[in-house]
Amino acid sequence: LPSCLCFQVIIHQRNIRTRTPPTMSAAAARRRKQLAKKASAEASGGEGTDPVSARLQSLLSDESDKSEETAYEALQLAQSQVRRFVKTGKYDDATQLAYDVSMTLLEKMGRASVASQLLNLLVQVLNETHTECTPEWTARFAKIDAAYRAAVTADATIDAEERERLGRLHLQFLRGVVKWSDNLGTVRYGAQDLHELLGNQCWRMAGAYQEEDSRAAAAAAAAAQQAGGDVDEEDEDASVPWLRCEAVTHLSLAEKPSSIASYLKTLPAPTADELKMGHDCPASERDALLTRSVLVLCAVENLRDANILLRAYIADIESRDVDDLKKSYMDKKDGRAPAHIIFCSMLLRVCEKEIKTGPLYTWLLKSFGSELSTMFKPDVVKAYCTKIGRVYFNIEPPPSMMSTLENMMGMMGGGGGAMGGGGMGGNPMAGMNPAMMQQMMQQMQGM
Repeated sequence: LPSCLCFQVIIHQRNIRTRTPPTMSAAAARRRKQLAKKASAEASGGEGTDPVSARLQSLLSDESDKSEETAYEALQLAQSQVRRFVKTGKYDDATQLAYDVSMTLLEKMGRASVASQLLNLLVQVLNETHTECTPEWTARFAKIDAAYRAAVTADATIDAEERERLGRLHLQFLRGVVKWSDNLGTVRYGAQDLHELLGNQCWRMAGAYQEEDSRAAAAAAAAAQQAGGDVDEEDEDASVPWLRCEAVTHLSLAEKPSSIASYLKTLPAPTADELKMGHDCPASERDALLTRSVLVLCAVENLRDANILLRAYIADIESRDVDDLKKSYMDKKDGRAPAHIIFCSMLLRVCEKEIKTGPLYTWLLKSFGSELSTMFKPDVVKAYCTKIGRVYFNIEPPPSMMSTLENMMGMMGGGGGAMGGGGMGGNPMAGMNPAMMQQMMQQMQGM
């Protein structure tokens, strides 16, 4: 090359090496620093540099500070973190954090009232993220139940009214858990272990309302129900009869006949008025709960546990002579109401027979209709009877109530056992074969 061109090339290369780089703005520098910090935190696999997470861990790790103020601050931080995890698609992190913080609030700090708010968020997140009900989660909820009740019992500073409020909050939480397990689990009507937790809590709450004012509330609720009115959820939560009905319903779905028998054994025997033919008072609570349990078990096609429960009731609870009750059931002139255990015995024998025994089932409901109508929430009882007639004897309900019946049975998994509306269903089938009745009564001798 000519000497002049070589000189120009050398000058150009020297200018490139000595050129001053462009200056970065302060905002761009801060943004670059933030992105680098975020990338470093994500690469480390944790949120250790997050100030919210750091503050939350600091509060929960302090063994000396168990004040309510600290618990509420931890609650607010945990709620913020859980919602952020859900928003960013980290569903497992959200549910795990909600569970861990709830257990810490219960076990280490003894703050059941604060923990109840985070537990409600946990159930909400499980539903929103379509988290499947697994045995692991079922075991976790059993731990939460035990820790919650232990925290309430250990807190000597709360009065009876607050204790009942916390019990009701836990009842509503367990209802939500059962409903979630029904919607996102593999077991029909929900996980059995969760039904057991809910059934036991219902029975405990019924015992907590054994006071004069709660009896008045229960009587008012029963009167409103008999008058055809609706009872709101809060009244039902304070109603001893309904809580016990819900308890045996969930324990039936949990396949715990022995637990039902143990609870029924604590109730008083029927009174003289309750044993009279055509009595105006409600049916004996102990007998009515037995019948309700058997109806639920038959409706879900669990005749095994229905037989176990009935045998336990006759062996350990019923004090009257069974042979005498059998004779009285067929005698309409002795002035005594038909016995619940005889009805349950015949119901099980009929359900174990062929479909052609449908007329006998229809007669059985008709003969015991007066007692069924005096049980708490008779419309729910009738819905169970309708389901049994459809499952075992192909007795279809009227077309107008088909969808209603399906909706009611679907609510067994998470609606607190509540089922509204319904009738006996099917067209009445005339006649009853006395020979069949006698044969069935003879088979009952082995009960």
